[in-house]
This record gives sequence, C-alpha cells and structure tokens, in this order.
Amino acid sequence: MPNFYLDALILNVDDNDGARYAKTRILTLAGFKVIEANCGAEALSKTRSYSPNLILLDVKLPDINGLEVCRQIKEDENTKHILILQTSASFIGSADKIRALDGGADNYLVEPIEPDELLANVKALLRLGRLERELRDVDRRKDEFLATLAHELRNPLGPIKNSVELWRRLEPTLQPPLESIRNTIARHSNHLAHLVDDLLDVSRISKGKISLRWEKVELKNFINSAVEQSAQAIENRKHTLNINLPQKNIWVAGDQVRLSQIVVNLLLNAAKFTEPGGNIDLSAEEIDDSVVIRLKDNGIGIADNKINSIFELFEQSGHVTDRVQDGLGIGLSLVRALVRLHGGEVHAESNGIGQGSIFEIKLPIETESLDIPTEEPAPTEETMKRILIVDDNEDGAITLAQLLELKGHDVQTAFTGASAVENASQFNPDIIFLDIGLPDFSGYEVAKRLRALPQGKVFSLIALTGYGQAHDRQTALDSGFDDHFVKPIDFKKLEAMGILI
Repeated sequence: MPNFYLDALILNVDDNDGARYAKTRILTLAGFKVIEANCGAEALSKTRSYSPNLILLDVKLPDINGLEVCRQIKEDENTKHILILQTSASFIGSADKIRALDGGADNYLVEPIEPDELLANVKALLRLGRLERELRDVDRRKDEFLATLAHELRNPLGPIKNSVELWRRLEPTLQPPLESIRNTIARHSNHLAHLVDDLLDVSRISKGKISLRWEKVELKNFINSAVEQSAQAIENRKHTLNINLPQKNIWVAGDQVRLSQIVVNLLLNAAKFTEPGGNIDLSAEEIDDSVVIRLKDNGIGIADNKINSIFELFEQSGHVTDRVQDGLGIGLSLVRALVRLHGGEVHAESNGIGQGSIFEIKLPIETESLDIPTEEPAPTEETMKRILIVDDNEDGAITLAQLLELKGHDVQTAFTGASAVENASQFNPDIIFLDIGLPDFSGYEVAKRLRALPQGKVFSLIALTGYGQAHDRQTALDSGFDDHFVKPIDFKKLEAMGILI
C-alpha cells in the first residue's frame, strides 16, 4: 500500500459499538491508523484536535445528527478540507443521501458495508484528498510567487518614480526632447505598476479574497476619475475622446475606487487596440432601474470566434499594427469580475475585425435616500515635518528623502533595522516610513522596538513596502503601524497626511 495511505489518519464515528468495531478492524488490518468517536460532540472535538484525513461518519448519532456534524466540519475554515464518508443503515432513504452530499459529504455508503467496498471507497477518497492537497499547494506557491514578483517589481519602481518627480521639481521646464524622455519614463513606470496591481487583483478575486468598500457613489464622480487617470494614455495615442453623461445625479452602490478601475480598464483597452488618431465614445444612460455605461471605439474590433471569450483571463483578440505586444490579457477579465461583484453585467459587441468594438456595463441604480454631509471635512494642516525613511533600497530611500527635503522637511535615512531604532531615538521624528523587508530584522520586529522607545507613542509609523495584499496590511497594523503604503508611494497620500510634496 502506498505511503500516503499508511500515513493517513481516519476518524471512525458511530454510536453502535459493534458496527464501529467492525469498521475499525477492517481499516486497521489494511494498515490504516484509526481513532474513534461514539457521538457527534466527540467527533467534532477529535476533528479539531487531530485533524484526520478522513472521517467515517454515521448519520444516526445520539446527540448531534451526522448530517449536522458534517455541515459544521465543512463550514469551518480549519476543517473543511477533511474528507467525509457518510454511512447509514439500509433503511435510510435516497433523500437523506442527497441531503448528505448536498451538505458537504464526499461520498455515501449504506450499511452493511462489504470490507472490500469500504476499503475501495476509503482509498479512492484518500487519493482525491492527496490530489486536492497538491493543487492547494500549487495554488499557495502561485500566490507566494505573485506576491514576491510584485514586491520585486515595486521595489525598483519606487526610486524610478521618485527620481522622475524630483527631476520635475528641480527642472520644471525642459527642451521638448528631454521632456518627452521624462514623460516616457513616468508613463511606463506607471503602466508597470498598473500591471502588477491587476495581476494581484485577478488572483484575489478568483479566490474571493477581495472586499469592496461599499458606499453610494455618483456616476459622474467615478467616470470622471477614470477619464483623468486614462487621459495620458489616450492623448499619447492621439485619440479623440467624446463623453456624454446624464446631467442629473445617478447613484450606484459600490466601491468608488473599483468602479473607476472598471472604466479605466475599458478606456485603456480602447486606447491600446485602436490605431493612433482614433475615436472613443464614452456615454451613460438610465434605463429602468439600471445605468448603462457604454464605451465605443473604431479600433481593431473583435473576431466572431473571440467575442464570447474576450473576458477570459489572458485572452486577447488581436494586435494593432504599431504595437509589438499588447499587455497580459487580464484587464477585461478584471472588468468582468469587478462588475459582477457590484451586481452588474458586462458584454461586448463587434461587427468583426477592423469594425471597432462596443463594451456595455449595466449596474443597478441605488434608489435609497442619501446621507450627504452638510460640512466639508477640515483640511489637513500642512507643516514641515521631521521624517525618518528606513529602507534597504538605498536609491528608494535617498530619492524620497531628496524629494521631501525640497519642500523644507527635515529628513534622515536609515538602511537597516538597527540603525532605524538608533536614529529614531536621537532624531525624534514626527513620521517614520519603514520598509518591511530589511536585511537584519523584519519591519514588524523593528516596529515593536520603535514603539518601545520613550517617544514611541508620539510619531506616526507607516509601512512602506512592496507587499500589498490584505493580510500584509493587517499584519502591519497588528504590529504597531499606523498605516500601510504600497510602493511606489502615492504622493497624494502624503499630501493627505499633511506632508507638503
């Protein structure tokens, strides 16, 4: 028998001593390790304590019905992966079998069970469990790879964007060739950051790990934000963008950032797949209880055999003649996923290659009354700050420091965790930007040491890192950070903190 069978632990749950003994004996003679429980409560307790690979679970138990035990195990994040082979006496009807399978059981056997039948089912389920574990491991490794890739790409993006912004501040006006070079660097570093974010978003959405910050959002607000974010790409391709939006306010329920992201991705897609000098029409109209956002272009169009798959991950319909490659093929997949999270629909139309495309998004209108604040929030006071930047990427730390010093801030840098603690104790900063991946200590450990200083409760501690997933942010907050910024730093966030930039 293969080793993974011999290593498997089976929990045998049955209140009938004779039936339980018989099943345990069959399994132990075949080489399996078996533990027992004679009621539902004991089964749940041993499941949590021993985490067996498989549970033989009888339906009729004296305290908790076996179907309910199965449901509780499968709904618990820590135990839902455990295989359950439900068993019952022969008089149990087919409706109960269906209930068991619908409740999460992986298979169902009716007693009396022949020894060979029991062993064959147990082995089959254990093979299935092994395959599932291997797939989960592959999935975990993929997530780790994407997180590491994002971190490694974001680290060099920080000093590049800082340097471009520093260059702009030092030399606001350049000769046209140099200005074009500077804009090219800025544009492509922004594009790379956008690709990294899209990759991680697709991974999170596919696992249901993305959460929306629900609020009532006005249509023109998120569309205008999207137009602003896409303007440079549209202008670079010399397209004409025509916008036609309703005059009255139309409200939808959703996450304003994600709603803007939907429209941004469609605009960038239209700009990218339309020959230079093309036309892009962006409009919206209220239809019944929904708002339909329509984006039309006169670009390369979509082939008939691609129209139904254009929203699939890594799918692309074609290339424009002046572009060697056109991205990763994840933008439209992300659009569909985000639209569905908002309870909406998206579809594409095209008369074929060379005939342009139309993308339509349908979102439900929010009709409930709105609680609109009557007072504007007080602006954050902008003052000169004492700032400590801690990052083992010296280029990133130095360029950000130089940028902040231009506005009169008193800035120091440190490149290790130990020097960060030493500098902070002498410098008494107002704000510390702290990288997580330092060479001597993790940023989380450094944060705890900084908070232990006499002035440790006074300064603001901001994580500045290439790791940007939700659990990274939560770990930072749990370790004593006040906030979590992802590289490359968003200068608008600095301004929101009252840091002149």
